[in-house]
Amino acid sequence: MAGNTLPFKSNYAVSSKIEPFYKGGKVQISQDEQYIFCTCGPRVNILQIDTGKIIHSIEQDDQEDITSFSLSPDDEILVTASRALLLKQWDWKQEKCTRSWRAIHNVPVASMTFDCTSTLLATGGCDGTIKLWDVVKQYCTHNLKGSSGVVHLVEFHPDISRLQLFSSSVDCGIRIWDLRTSKCICVLESHYSAVTSLAFSPDGQTLISSGRDKICSVWDLKKKAVKRTVPVYEAVEGVVVLPGKSDYSQMGVKGEGLHFVTAGSKGVLRVWDSSSARCVFTQTLPDAPALNTEEADLDPRSLMHLLPMPQSNRLATVTAEHNILIYQMPALTVQQQFVGYNDDILDVKFLGKDDTHIVVATNSSQLKVFELATNSCQILYGHTDTILSIDVFRKGSMFASCAKDKSLRLWKMDLKSGHVHCVAQGSGHSNAVGSVACSRLKKGFLVSGSQDCTIKMWDLPDPLPDVGCEPVLMTARLTERAHDKDVNSVTISPNDKLLASGSQDRTAKLWSLADMSLLGIFRGHSRGVWCVQFSPVDQVLATASADGSIKIWSIQEFSCLRTFEGHDASVLKVIFVSRGTQLVSSGSDGLVKLWTIKTNECVKTFDAHQDKVWALHGSSKDDLMVTGSADSTITLWKECEMKQSKLCFVLHVIHAIINQEDGIQELEKTLLKLRQDQKESVLRFSVVWNTNSRSCLDAQAVLQVLLTHLSPEEILQYQGTRTHLEGLIPYTERHMQRIGRLLQASMFLDYMWQKMRITGGKDRMWSVYKTLVFHPNTLVSLMPNHTLSDKGINQLVKLGLIELELMVRSSHVG
Repeated sequence: MAGNTLPFKSNYAVSSKIEPFYKGGKVQISQDEQYIFCTCGPRVNILQIDTGKIIHSIEQDDQEDITSFSLSPDDEILVTASRALLLKQWDWKQEKCTRSWRAIHNVPVASMTFDCTSTLLATGGCDGTIKLWDVVKQYCTHNLKGSSGVVHLVEFHPDISRLQLFSSSVDCGIRIWDLRTSKCICVLESHYSAVTSLAFSPDGQTLISSGRDKICSVWDLKKKAVKRTVPVYEAVEGVVVLPGKSDYSQMGVKGEGLHFVTAGSKGVLRVWDSSSARCVFTQTLPDAPALNTEEADLDPRSLMHLLPMPQSNRLATVTAEHNILIYQMPALTVQQQFVGYNDDILDVKFLGKDDTHIVVATNSSQLKVFELATNSCQILYGHTDTILSIDVFRKGSMFASCAKDKSLRLWKMDLKSGHVHCVAQGSGHSNAVGSVACSRLKKGFLVSGSQDCTIKMWDLPDPLPDVGCEPVLMTARLTERAHDKDVNSVTISPNDKLLASGSQDRTAKLWSLADMSLLGIFRGHSRGVWCVQFSPVDQVLATASADGSIKIWSIQEFSCLRTFEGHDASVLKVIFVSRGTQLVSSGSDGLVKLWTIKTNECVKTFDAHQDKVWALHGSSKDDLMVTGSADSTITLWKECEMKQSKLCFVLHVIHAIINQEDGIQELEKTLLKLRQDQKESVLRFSVVWNTNSRSCLDAQAVLQVLLTHLSPEEILQYQGTRTHLEGLIPYTERHMQRIGRLLQASMFLDYMWQKMRITGGKDRMWSVYKTLVFHPNTLVSLMPNHTLSDKGINQLVKLGLIELELMVRSSHVG
């Protein structure tokens, strides 16, 4: 192994996270255009546009989903409605609920809006009624009845002196309510499906409505009649009137007539002249493939919302995939893009000269490139099915991707602008391509591994096409049937001479890249191999398997040098860090573990995900790592020093006390004599000890004393108690699961021992002994209602072999 010239890593801390913040529903932009408000289950998340960070999260105490919300025009008051039929008023900057009252609606509130004075709030219910509330004096002012079905749209007329409210429900009409008389004065009928959006002209005399019936209607509010019907040939979800002051000639606007922008199922913005009903401008999306117009309504790029940002002359759109895009007018260039929901994260890699970006493969056909400083995202189109794997060339400006569409693509990043475009593509596999690897020394070739059991080598085109040119086609130079089952992982050695592959057939193989000849096979895993990685400095290979173990192999002798066990489920990814002296692994148990190879020790376990951690990658400087999980969260980790001196000393003292005669009683006396600040420190230390199986027993002993003898009120006075207790729960549950498996194994031994005593006889007992050692699976059938897993059987053999041997010897079996 490599020399210890560099210090071992001891700890990583979460530097930042990219988490789901929007899963559908209403989106609103603050009046000062600094924040985006959007719903995510029981929360309203508040995104700062400049930084891309979630700065506030307003959450319902009852965990009921939020059905609607509205921010007042003065940006001071936020009101939410939930399925619990409650309205809550929030001081959102302090994340504090200032008032809560019953909504009076018999069913959930579907829509909500403020008037321009920030004093009147209108709520439209699923019961067909509309309530108006004075949020200053805190009482209901109007109860408007007459709508049929769900009132999904409410909007005040911008001229408050008119005291008019516009609403729409499932009957497709637009009702105008006079708030002086609380009566509906008119129903505007033109649409034949749901009205999705209303926009008023600057003078307030004209209304434009959009609908899913693929038309927009231009209304004269004086005559309360339709002036013109504009066929837009797509289901329209949002409409915005262009202000008349700016120059929009780049968007086809000529003259001073009323123009408006629509967003809908085709995924593009279009500008319309209301007087001629003509489309004068259609947005082009150069990076996206053309839409199939017959299936446009189902396209994930369909636009669900269109929001004006008049102060900065911008527009914001929300796609069906929960992406929020901000366009600068009049050029309609994408200024920022935020991804509200990523679905499962399948792979992630650092990208850029100084690891300024990450490229992410999610459970979709698009790649997402995030700028880490702002969380702004570029979405890359090209694949037609789920992308499974990514790999990056050494200098970080080019990377390759592969997908279930049986193809792989090569992408290049412009280091100045950060823009990424596809430069080459290749196809030839007969099944999904599950892994891709880039050459290490030069940008010369790619290797892919597929579910068709083959591996292929691809030469890169030279020269690469320029930006804006069509991607060139790559052809496979070599093809080899590599495994008997799916190829899960391929990796190339640092000198570009060797290739390793891992498969569901439980083996890893080593190949010569010169002629794709097989050099040797690594056998030893009992389940499929999910990941293979070469050491950056040593002649060894690391493999991660579904059997829950990581193995280090000699690539000269093909023998196993080290085995690391600690994950409770499949190990999905493994990487080398600290110049090949340490490993980091991620697994289906949601954990990330740091290992020291020389000592076979798990240095630290990190628990920041709630589901399988499919993605793991280290930065070029070896000071950062990034993980991605099926919980839709991407976590950026930064190396940090672990303050171990005091922590280890206290643990050593606790361990020494427990190992004494009557150790638990002595520990109890010692802990109860401590001052409050010392007890607080011990509780904090116990949270850290509890993350390691070696020290968890000491941690649990300390917790038993503290939680037994201290009242809840006293414990809650400690600083950060809630955080500490929450940190204890997941690891304690895992310890309990492990104890349960050990208890199950011990019961099996008791069962076997009783059977041996009943049956008696040397031959019978010796047969049982040999069977347990050499064929443990056959003994499971002897147990009624057995539930032992393969892993449990292996533990049983390890734990029970010595004890059983003593039992057999005590019975004088030869």
